[in-house]
Amino acid sequence: MRVTGNGRVALTILGALLVVFVALTYSGYRRDLGAARVRVSSGSQVVNTACGSIEYADVGQGPPVLVVHGAGGGFDQGLEVAQPLIDRGLRVIAVSRFGYLRTPLPADASPIAQANAHACLLDVLKLERVAVIGGSAGAPSAMQLCLRHPERCTALVLLFPLAFAPGRAELSRAPDSVRLAGQPSLLFTLMIKTTLHSDFLFWAATKLARNTLVKTVLGTPVEDFRTAPREEQVRALQIMRNILPVSQRERGIWNDATIGPSLPRYDLERIRVPTLLISAEDDLYGTFLSARYTAEHIPGARFVGYPTGGHLLLGHWKEAGAEVAGFLSGQSPEEHSITK
Repeated sequence: MRVTGNGRVALTILGALLVVFVALTYSGYRRDLGAARVRVSSGSQVVNTACGSIEYADVGQGPPVLVVHGAGGGFDQGLEVAQPLIDRGLRVIAVSRFGYLRTPLPADASPIAQANAHACLLDVLKLERVAVIGGSAGAPSAMQLCLRHPERCTALVLLFPLAFAPGRAELSRAPDSVRLAGQPSLLFTLMIKTTLHSDFLFWAATKLARNTLVKTVLGTPVEDFRTAPREEQVRALQIMRNILPVSQRERGIWNDATIGPSLPRYDLERIRVPTLLISAEDDLYGTFLSARYTAEHIPGARFVGYPTGGHLLLGHWKEAGAEVAGFLSGQSPEEHSITK
């Protein structure tokens, strides 16, 4: 087929526009990735412990709280979750779990080994006792810390916890969502395998497939995101963006993905510290069932459930923060949509 002079001009213009588009896209990616790497390269330190090297951040004054982050996190996610506590005068020690950022992944990266590593970090920091907060995939090692080292724990808070509950394997949502059983759907598996191996692909997904990431990676119904207050939408998008650099978290994420589906029932009746659990009924990771079951079997535990909000508790984050702060200070905040 013969191309006329006008056709050649049009093709040249289209080619030039494509080059400009690719250049701008790559420039934006390099800018955002660079900012992410700078963000996680400061504000923390690595110490050698009897359990190996551990990265952590230590912020604030007052009674100490150990914050154990969820999947896709690191010390930075822990600080973000715990900012309301820092603002209220508590000292937050935010750890990077095995395989996240500058904490290496050992041969034994089980929740029990991670709990022992938490205790080793407390030894180095010369902290005899702390309150413990475990979020999502950080809940197993937080519970194990209170089971294996009860003398080190003053209180336990489990936020949208990854934990055992009977019957979860029989329950599932629609095929295109994350299943309640904790087993990933085909969409979830595709998104994770596609994006979490590459900083660029994850970055591109945050630009081109935001709603899909909200539903899969963040475990939150898109409708909850759309109806959430603007500040809560901003928080959700920031959490999503802050998974970058995903290349520095990939080993930890896959370790969590391996452990999560086969978590056994812990000896919950042996947890004797004051315990608070919080989750949302429409959490696409199915943590509502786990949180309620866990609360029913830890002596004296309190369970706070919200009907909506997803894994991020969108629309209820301030309320949940008040619940946690009040619980840790020994005060009782006013009731908020509590489900027993």
